[in-house]
Amino acid sequence: MRNSISFSLCLILALAALTGCGANNADTDLAPPVTDATTAGAPEIQSFSGEVVETMEAGGYTYVLVDTGSEQIWAASNQFVVAQGDRVTVPIESPMADFHSETLDRSFDLIYFASRIVPEGTALGGGMGSPHGGTMGGGMVSDHAPTMGGHTTAADAGVEEGTIETPEGGLKIAAIWADRKVLSGKTVVVSGKVVKYNGGIMGTNWLHIQDGSGSAAEGTNDLTVTSATPVAVGDIVTVTGALTLDKDFGSGYRYAAIIMDAEIKK
Repeated sequence: MRNSISFSLCLILALAALTGCGANNADTDLAPPVTDATTAGAPEIQSFSGEVVETMEAGGYTYVLVDTGSEQIWAASNQFVVAQGDRVTVPIESPMADFHSETLDRSFDLIYFASRIVPEGTALGGGMGSPHGGTMGGGMVSDHAPTMGGHTTAADAGVEEGTIETPEGGLKIAAIWADRKVLSGKTVVVSGKVVKYNGGIMGTNWLHIQDGSGSAAEGTNDLTVTSATPVAVGDIVTVTGALTLDKDFGSGYRYAAIIMDAEIKK
């Protein structure tokens, strides 16, 4: 599995016409996959489960070595209570090959930095997430969490309805989700507040915007955008770009809707 995952990481970069496939030390959180392009909120979350055979804490994170019965896999998430012998389920998010933790002074051949790790049998939940794992509004921000060449920041809360004006000739995020099939491949204009930002990941900047419309439970309140323009969490931006549906980057990272290579104005 480790070899196949490492291959998939390279495949992701190749499909994105980017370069590099290796270890980095910084902060990250790349959005979890949303696999159903026909249903706006019902992500199919890939995961693995098993017994915790080793655990440690560092820098606000809990690390666990999970024995699936066929192999042992390292994973980490925001600090949580767990003990050796517990059985957990880990969403397959943010796989990092050859990652070195400066805080632990330890290297991992492969580790998953997940948005959450739950007791086996507990639903992982869903909603639009962030590139490489992490649901919107949450996410992992740490001095030692990994990134594929970038950094991550995230807002503490969503956006209140009515606080973001719809740009001239533009649409609300909820409307884009509702009419996504008609809008597929067409240029859309939308304004929103940056609630999560991943800079310099896979050769571009990833952001999530919200404008107060849509349903958080269904994932229709959030839109994923990539752009060469750097922004910051809290910025109010206007995004212009073609809407792409069912974008598959490989390795399970598939987005029901995403605006790629967008023009951004603050």
